[in-house]
Amino acid sequence: MKISRNMSAGPLAVSAGGLLVGGIAWLFGNARVADLAWAVGTVPVLVVVAGSIVTALRQGNMGVDIIALLSMAGSLALGQFLAGIIIALMFSTGRALEDHARARARRELSALLGRAPKVATRYEDGGLEQVSVESLRPGDRLLIKGGEVIPVDGLVLSAEAVLDESALTGESLPVSHETGERVRSGPVNAGSPFELRVLTTAAESTYAGVVRLVQSAQASKAPFVRMADRYALLFVPFTLALAALAWVLSGDPVRALSVLVVATPCPLLLAVPVAIVSGISRAARRGVLIKDGTALETLARAHVLLFDKTGTLTTGQARLTAIEITGDTDPAELLRLSASLEQVSQHVMASTIVSAARERGLSLSLPTDSSEAPGAGMSGVVEGRRLKLGLHDFVEGPGPPSPWARTVLRRMGYEGCSGVFVSIDGRLAGALLLADEIRPETPRALRLLREAGVDRFVMVSGDRADVVESIAAALGVDGVLAERSPQDKVRAVLTERSAGVTLMVGDGINDAPALAAADVGVAMGARGSGASSEAADVVVLVDRLDRLVEALLVARRARAIALQSMLMGMGLSLVAMGFAAVGMLGPVAGALLQEGIDVASILNALRALGGGGPRPVHHALPAETVRQLRAEHQELRPVLDRIQALADRLDALEPRRQRSELLALEGLLCSRLLPHERRDDTELYPTLAPLLGGEDPLGSMSRTHREIAHLGRLYQRRVSDLPEEGPDPAERRELRRLLYGLGAILQLHFAQEEELFQTVS
Repeated sequence: MKISRNMSAGPLAVSAGGLLVGGIAWLFGNARVADLAWAVGTVPVLVVVAGSIVTALRQGNMGVDIIALLSMAGSLALGQFLAGIIIALMFSTGRALEDHARARARRELSALLGRAPKVATRYEDGGLEQVSVESLRPGDRLLIKGGEVIPVDGLVLSAEAVLDESALTGESLPVSHETGERVRSGPVNAGSPFELRVLTTAAESTYAGVVRLVQSAQASKAPFVRMADRYALLFVPFTLALAALAWVLSGDPVRALSVLVVATPCPLLLAVPVAIVSGISRAARRGVLIKDGTALETLARAHVLLFDKTGTLTTGQARLTAIEITGDTDPAELLRLSASLEQVSQHVMASTIVSAARERGLSLSLPTDSSEAPGAGMSGVVEGRRLKLGLHDFVEGPGPPSPWARTVLRRMGYEGCSGVFVSIDGRLAGALLLADEIRPETPRALRLLREAGVDRFVMVSGDRADVVESIAAALGVDGVLAERSPQDKVRAVLTERSAGVTLMVGDGINDAPALAAADVGVAMGARGSGASSEAADVVVLVDRLDRLVEALLVARRARAIALQSMLMGMGLSLVAMGFAAVGMLGPVAGALLQEGIDVASILNALRALGGGGPRPVHHALPAETVRQLRAEHQELRPVLDRIQALADRLDALEPRRQRSELLALEGLLCSRLLPHERRDDTELYPTLAPLLGGEDPLGSMSRTHREIAHLGRLYQRRVSDLPEEGPDPAERRELRRLLYGLGAILQLHFAQEEELFQTVS
């Protein structure tokens, strides 16, 4: 039974006070007052235990508490008051430890739930007024400010509403809604403020429906039987039978009481809670909130993991992933001009493009004569050149797309990304491709989870099938379920539960019902919704998936230590029960011996406070160093873009231009890229190796450096031998092969180093 904090703290204080007062009285020779104090300290705990047992029996359960009840009642009946108070203190201490862990979890969680919408901005009497969400009625007109969560379902009244719906549907990129379109509660306004006509009350909104689904899922989940209660099913009957046998054979009820006292399963009542609470505390220090001991025990037995995609396996934020160009346009120049124009755009993708240009160190100019068509794109003049950015139809005009544009549109469909087409002075110049990127730590986290004993990974997402399947293929998950509603996710969880203890990991409103239905729900709470954090059993407070690996390993270690402490204590108790049954241990001596067993079990259980995670990085790189390393990669991105772009358009250039472009790229490789790779191998890797441990942990990465250097030298020799008139077809084919190979290995190597930086940060 789960006892409230006050109900556990009160008996603990009374039993501790009773033992102390009785002990002082006994030292001063007043045995009568001592017995009275011990009896008074025992009674409140006995009442609480009796209430707990009655409730458990009504639910068809019989836990370990019954031995403690019989021991305390027998001690009072037979005048063994010291034994009774010792047992009472032991029991109340164990319960207080469990309740402390639950109370701490509730305090930590309150900060997360505070982000749920409580108020809305409503138009009233020609002005704006802040009102509670519960007071909203159909027909009300609201102003949804930038960054606010839509509190109720409604109709868009403004020209455009750009919404981040990732928390509700899993769609990683913002979605544009025009006037008159219906939107649901839960998404975040990712664009300019817009007006909304209320269609439902808060209780009837989409968000409220998800909450009801959460409650239904929680109610349908089978209760978890605690490890201590499972062992009690065997230990309790044996203890009662041995106590009865000792009484019958000796005719002395004190003999039976002695058996019960030494059999009082202190390792179950104390060592197990200590180990579990220690594990919870250990996980909390690493930014993972485990709400109670039941969640930790279940987490330790997990073998099937279901993941949401957006914000869990991926960052949940659009990033520039590729620059496609036509003709001889320079990729960096295309990005620079586009970002210059996007500086004055209100669209959410504009900030992504501007950030990408600034990360690459590009110098931006202020545009003039700019105008924006909501939901389509924008145009303007940058440095005397007329630019148009946006959807293909807006940039190139209505009608069938050109062959080049058709190829890019097909790529966008295959890879599940979005594209911003760009024209310069009326000519289609290229496209900027944006997609939700896989978290740097995700591949390593999945590998470590496999090593930790997870047998099956399933990705369950509300996003489009092409997007989900692309991410799943990159990560090598075992199952993929795309375009799933909250109800579908619950059904997926229930289906997978037949294969073993199941974890569901998510961060959105649409994940909350599945989190509640799973054996253990894990919410990515750093950026996730309040609904998912409330429904989950575990909340990852740090925006890093690899902390789940640590939580799983900590849980397994804490459970193993709890089991070890319990079996050790119960084994010693069984030996003591034998001595008590034959009259060699009285109640008080048995209680004191049991306390010694308790101390040994608890000391062993406290080992759960340390260890449990992956091998710690004792001397991690400073955060500033990691930021600098990542910044160096960003500065080299234009070189990678140029390698890819030159390989793509080499045949389209006239021969002399081919030679000049190839020589220009050679200069970038020799002055920037290859020296960077050499510095990494000779300076950075020797610094990282001791942090990672093992023999030559970066040997494979150094081998990649050597391959990059080899391809670079080969490219340099071929380019230096080119005649003035440029390469012939055969040489052009070899150079293009070199460029594609160098580009591919550099992309992979940069991704590996990004993961490495995440590991040592």
